[in-house]
Amino acid sequence: MKKSTLIPIYSLLVVTLLIHCRTEPPQGGSQANATSLEAFTDSIFQRCIDSAQIAGASVLVHQKGKTLLKKSYGYASLELNVPMPENAGFEIGSVTKQFTAAAILKLVAEGKLSLDDDFRKYVDFDTKGREISIDQLLNHTSGIPSYTEMEAFGNFFTKALPRDSLVRAIEAEDFLFEPGEAMIYNNSAYFLLGLIIEEASGKTYEDYLTEVIFQPLGMDNTYYCSSSKVVKNKAYGYEFNPEGLRQKMYLNHLWPYAAGSLCSTTEDLLIWLEALHHQKILSPEQYQSISDPKTLNDGTPLRYAMGLTSFSRHGHKEIGHGGGIFGFLSDTRYFPEEDLYLICLVNTTGPKGASFFTESITWELLDKQEYENQNIDFDLTEVEGTYTGQTRGRKSTMQVDALEQGITYMLNGNTNRDTLDIYLGNRTWTDGFSRITFDEGKARMDRVSGYYILEKQ
Repeated sequence: MKKSTLIPIYSLLVVTLLIHCRTEPPQGGSQANATSLEAFTDSIFQRCIDSAQIAGASVLVHQKGKTLLKKSYGYASLELNVPMPENAGFEIGSVTKQFTAAAILKLVAEGKLSLDDDFRKYVDFDTKGREISIDQLLNHTSGIPSYTEMEAFGNFFTKALPRDSLVRAIEAEDFLFEPGEAMIYNNSAYFLLGLIIEEASGKTYEDYLTEVIFQPLGMDNTYYCSSSKVVKNKAYGYEFNPEGLRQKMYLNHLWPYAAGSLCSTTEDLLIWLEALHHQKILSPEQYQSISDPKTLNDGTPLRYAMGLTSFSRHGHKEIGHGGGIFGFLSDTRYFPEEDLYLICLVNTTGPKGASFFTESITWELLDKQEYENQNIDFDLTEVEGTYTGQTRGRKSTMQVDALEQGITYMLNGNTNRDTLDIYLGNRTWTDGFSRITFDEGKARMDRVSGYYILEKQ
């Protein structure tokens, strides 16, 4: 099944494109040694640099205390023909969210707030009578609209305005759903969490993270991004264009904030991930909170926890998050059963982002277990029809039609139909990542960082 283009996942202001490198990397099964791994990654990165898919990238693979690969490719500056430094700094976009979540849990440990607190205790916001917990902000179940999908945000991203002006703009929008009823990836929630951190700590978001996370861990190359500050080894950002790479659009870093305004390196991110997943920065209870997904109001399990996705894919548990911001794409993955870390940072938004490379490397190192296709156990015509509902950034319509041994669906009038052909039973299909379940006149779409409920018309 082709992956749906319904919604970009993990992204903050990323351009979604449909052009691909001509040659896809092969999938592997057995453990690769360091030499063969380097040859494999050299091939896929260089291919995309040579075809002007990306300007440059840094990648780090680490397992059981040993670095298997640490390498940079391409250019930090195309204009000056500067190669990517070994420890280049990148904007990491929504990878920022796990730091924001950890800061909230630190404040909980300090007794300065509770996950059950209504967030209006710390931020002036009209919810039209709804109660929304800090916990619901963390796992994207608040129903508050995401400002990066709001038309009004176009008036903000280049300007220096009081942060409260964006809060008022978000407040003026309609709720997408009632709190806890669904999950839609939400940059507004993490913007508000940044304000909560500042109110509860009495410090700026940047200062609090520096004091409680960056300095204690020795993350000397992680910091709040700036649109004007000169920083050594920081890579320039670019955007893909069929006619050649272009400089990224300008974005004032007032606005990504606690949802996506941190800069870092692969080395610093490894320090962070090892400290996080080996519970050196959070207590065991706090680590369980940040890494174990909860449920919707009706008990539906989610696969997104707090700034981290956590789920099993092709036989391997994966905890991670990606990020995207003008000119940069990032991806971090941890496989706890293998104690394996994959970190990739790319200084180009376009057809081959960081997740393309981490996905390729993942299955070069691990055995990919395919899902067993179950026999259809109900009349497929029962799920035929038109379904509508709120998805990320829009109301969506999905047309479902039955085949002899499966179903097809077409989203938002797209002329290309996707075929759902891996049936898991219980009226659920998967492509190995996303899942669609048909239940009581609803199509439930679980896309890991979003859980959408479309009603049959």
